[in-house]
Amino acid sequence: MTTFIILIFVIGYLAITLEHPLKLDKAVPALLMGTLMWALLSIGFNQSWFDVINYKGEVFSLAEGYSETEAYGFKKNLMHHFSKIGEILFFLIGAMTIVEIVDLHRGFGIIKKVIKPKSKQRLLWVLGILAFVLSAIIDNLTATIILITLLRKILAKHQYRVWYAAMIIIAANAGGAWSPIGDVTTTMLWIGGKVTAVGLSEYLIIPSLACFVVPFFIATKLKPFRGRAIRKELIIDEDTERLLSSKTMLYVGLGAIVFVPIFKMITGLPPYLGMMFSLGLVWLVSEYVKPVKNLPSNQKYRYSTHKALSKIEFSSILFFLGILLAVAALESLVFGSISGVEVGTLRYAAESISNAIPNMDVVVILLGMLSALIDNVPMVAATMGMYTFEVDSPVWHFIAYSAGTGGSLLVIGSAAGVAAMGIEKIDFIWYLKKITWLALVGFLAGAGIFVFIEYFFYN
Repeated sequence: MTTFIILIFVIGYLAITLEHPLKLDKAVPALLMGTLMWALLSIGFNQSWFDVINYKGEVFSLAEGYSETEAYGFKKNLMHHFSKIGEILFFLIGAMTIVEIVDLHRGFGIIKKVIKPKSKQRLLWVLGILAFVLSAIIDNLTATIILITLLRKILAKHQYRVWYAAMIIIAANAGGAWSPIGDVTTTMLWIGGKVTAVGLSEYLIIPSLACFVVPFFIATKLKPFRGRAIRKELIIDEDTERLLSSKTMLYVGLGAIVFVPIFKMITGLPPYLGMMFSLGLVWLVSEYVKPVKNLPSNQKYRYSTHKALSKIEFSSILFFLGILLAVAALESLVFGSISGVEVGTLRYAAESISNAIPNMDVVVILLGMLSALIDNVPMVAATMGMYTFEVDSPVWHFIAYSAGTGGSLLVIGSAAGVAAMGIEKIDFIWYLKKITWLALVGFLAGAGIFVFIEYFFYN
């Protein structure tokens, strides 16, 4: 039965990675995998086929007959995992809703005014800096979608746009890695109590900058970024595209998201409560701000939070739910013992990897490269169950960096990459030939700087 549970995880994982060939939303295998694993875990536990272990290391078993205490221990363990998963999901729902509200009021259109350079090199740096900064504030996926959408309104030729779009992926993933709200994986580590907002930013800002700057500097020497950009002449004047509420909602929305870590520091409460407070604040402002003069009452829904909620990709939320449930099941399933102490499947796997590759830095770099092939969300979720390092340990910071930036190695390796691939029709093989080496150079440059900082400053 233990083997069967692990096999379901492997098959589910494969189905997720083959989302495009199968033409199946990855939320489907994730949900089936997560719920099936817990169903089998429950059946096996009640039949005394195996034991379960909670986050405290307490083992529950019905091998000696039914016990109310042991049975409740299983249910309490499930409730603990589900509450932790709920914190991440509600945080993401809040952040995604705020971004959609700002977008409804065309707040991100203001950013277009900054993208003025006609030189290809200068345009590359402007887009890269915007992607790096924005992704740290509103997350790398949203920043990528916004900038590539704007890019399509600026550059005429697709053959040049794909180069810029690919470089935006690298910059956005690098920017998201050093912020607790810049990437789903860093958010998971932050909410999970593995890193602090200050610690993450302090130790990853320089490696992330290197991951962004090095490939961009090399790219400026390449032929696609020489000369002047052939820009589109906008049919609609950008001022007429803006609403009266655009600037207000942009500043309120970004300010509300940035306030979340401050809320946590002031109150000591979990980040999802801060995000819910910020959402309430943005929602309140959106109810009273006027997008246009004399807006008819029957048109108010176009700028309402209710419409923003309808635009959220809840399939992504359900994907995270399925993945995190599956990982929690592996964490809870007792697989074997280490030094005479029973441990869960993920902890057992961690010990095995550590014995095979004693250098933890090498392990994390390999995990980062692997995140380009498989989703980094389950990978980070697994490491959170595998390792028991203290808060703000260098290992957690390095995992955040590697998982966040390693996805840039392939166009399908990150949510930002998949989004860019869909919008600009970026070819997988083209990206592999033209961009992967640039992303790899940046990834290794940042990793090298992190290891240097780790040995000379951490120690």
